[in-house]
Amino acid sequence: MGKVVTLGEIMLRLSTTQGTRIIKSEQFRADYGGGEANVAISLANYGHETIFASKVPTHALGDAVQKHLQSYGVSTNYLLRGGKRLGTYYMEAGVGERAASVIYDRAGSSFATMTEIEWSLENLFEGVDIFHVSGITPALSSEWQQMTKKLMEAAKESGCLISFDINYRGKLWTQAEASRVIKQLLPLVDICSAGEMDALYLLGVDKAPEEETESLIYYYQKMQEKFPMIKAFYSTKRKVYSASANQLVGTLWMDETYFESQVHEIEPIVDRVGGGDAFAGGILHGMLTDMPPQEIINFATAASALKHTVHGDCNQFSQEEVTQFLTCGSGKIIR
Repeated sequence: MGKVVTLGEIMLRLSTTQGTRIIKSEQFRADYGGGEANVAISLANYGHETIFASKVPTHALGDAVQKHLQSYGVSTNYLLRGGKRLGTYYMEAGVGERAASVIYDRAGSSFATMTEIEWSLENLFEGVDIFHVSGITPALSSEWQQMTKKLMEAAKESGCLISFDINYRGKLWTQAEASRVIKQLLPLVDICSAGEMDALYLLGVDKAPEEETESLIYYYQKMQEKFPMIKAFYSTKRKVYSASANQLVGTLWMDETYFESQVHEIEPIVDRVGGGDAFAGGILHGMLTDMPPQEIINFATAASALKHTVHGDCNQFSQEEVTQFLTCGSGKIIR
């Protein structure tokens, strides 16, 4: 198995129950999550050595984050303590035609207010196979834009593969700012989560010609031309029937070849948050274990589909359970 470092902000998530609006809610479900932490948990579930680097306050919420990560087998040796607060976000659960909505309360968090790299980079990346980070981190501040690049450069010098999930969040920064920063980071990247919208609105790819029968292949080809050092691009195609029912297909561009998973019809959705992180974790697991590309995309999409069936941000399934789900099919009793 491999050794992976993920780095980013982990937050307290406070969710309403389905059918209750934030404005009327008298209680919230508490979970802890963040894109990079969720990926670390997925990979730990699959048997990899995973390290999550971040910063949380010294009070009880920071302790709770540490226990949350350790309960899944994620190393917290590089979880810094200090700062004033843990970032929080509130999620109003969607149902039927009403989508879920999110309110961020993360300004001034311990991680977001970091102004310098506080880890020993030589120690952090020693013996590491993959360093995973997302576009959410450089969206937090101008300092984090600079530090993200320095961290990626240090990881590259240590021999790590760099995994980057563009993960654009319009509530955190503008398309113009994201485009400028991400274009500076992608020359360092080996494995990239990027889809059609990223190509069009962040990476400057022209719209696919009308005669293109599979536009995603066109966008993958154009992104590959712009960033030839990237070994693999991946994304999902999601058809949203309602907040409670989605169709999910995973796609992978690798070795200049397009791969697509089987179709997953997910209904009812228990919790969609973290589905993309479970997908990313599945992709990285496939890369670390040298799966053939078709197996990689099948595994990753199945992992994402399973994540939709449980509460909370993170994937709670092992490699064996994902494989069994692929083998047995949807909804069958496992005896």
